Amino acid sequence: MGFVAPAGDSEHNNIDFPFGLNEFADHEQVCLGRDPESGFTGFVAIHSTALGPALGGCRMVPYASGADAYRDALRLSQAMSYKNALAGLPHGGGKAVIWADPATQKTPALLTAMGRFIATLQGRYITAGDVGISVADLDVIGAVNPWTTGRSPQRGGAGDSGILTAFGVWQGMRAAATYRWGSDDLSGRLIGIEGVGKVGRRLSVHLVSEAGARVVVTDPSAEAIAQLQDQVDVSVVSSRDELLAMPLDVYSPNALGRVLTADVVATMSATIVCGGANNQVAGHDVPTMLAAREVLYAPDFLVNCGGVVQVADEVIGFDFHRARARVAQVYDTALAVFARADRDGISPLAAATQEAQDRIAAGSQPRFASSTQSAVPRE
Repeated sequence: MGFVAPAGDSEHNNIDFPFGLNEFADHEQVCLGRDPESGFTGFVAIHSTALGPALGGCRMVPYASGADAYRDALRLSQAMSYKNALAGLPHGGGKAVIWADPATQKTPALLTAMGRFIATLQGRYITAGDVGISVADLDVIGAVNPWTTGRSPQRGGAGDSGILTAFGVWQGMRAAATYRWGSDDLSGRLIGIEGVGKVGRRLSVHLVSEAGARVVVTDPSAEAIAQLQDQVDVSVVSSRDELLAMPLDVYSPNALGRVLTADVVATMSATIVCGGANNQVAGHDVPTMLAAREVLYAPDFLVNCGGVVQVADEVIGFDFHRARARVAQVYDTALAVFARADRDGISPLAAATQEAQDRIAAGSQPRFASSTQSAVPRE
């Protein structure tokens, strides 16, 4: 297991992060795990424990290099700190990544190795699901690592977290509509949804059946499209380019990240961007471009917190209605972030980041909390 010293330690103030990633030097801890027998290689990154034990998902991706895997763990764990803080959770941010192809390399032995690796942190990091990791996989990880959430109901978990994630994105979209148009009424609005997996599909259902919106979707999976069309009436286009060429009121990315490129922002018609995909902004100049075009961006780590709220609630004994009530607060938090952005003359992304950083800075727990302050293991 490898270790990177915490930023702020005077002995290490000038330390250079590997691969030139000094923008992430505020991380508390980064660990490398390997198990040659199972083929496991992975990282756990803990960004902050100021608000409590770090919580964030585990993803399995066939990264092009170890540097890419490492960078993803750092980037995502930082985002989890901000997401958890904005959601009002008693948790810092962490992330685990497995450098492997889930289609060809996922085995019980590899997942078990990951679980044992996470367990060495003794509750400083609590894991959950993410890309490439299913509820069934978390059951395997949880068999050797009590600091596991997102497991099946049969194993004491809450199961699929997409329900509350979609609900939270909907609340963020309502807030954006209120701030931009003076009303949260989305009826008749044309909303383009990219990606109709477990989040995008449920979001589409909310928007059509409850909000009365007109929804057009795109997804490479014909099966996912068919499953959605069995539930509600939506229009379908064949690509992102075709979706963005439409006269959208709202663009909702719910699949891949880094979709908000300079070219996309320069040409799209939508006046609100609000979706569940992580890390949507591709480029430091994009928030400024969005503002210049009067496009209101609801930061992803603000609105897509429903899943982490759900798994955080598992730690204390899952109650769906309690978790849903917390996710409903996305509406008010988003309005406050938009107001802060206008007041301070900054982008909503910067405002959300500053609000999260303020909440983390106000945290009372010390960095590198003792084992008695770690999360209680789940039985």
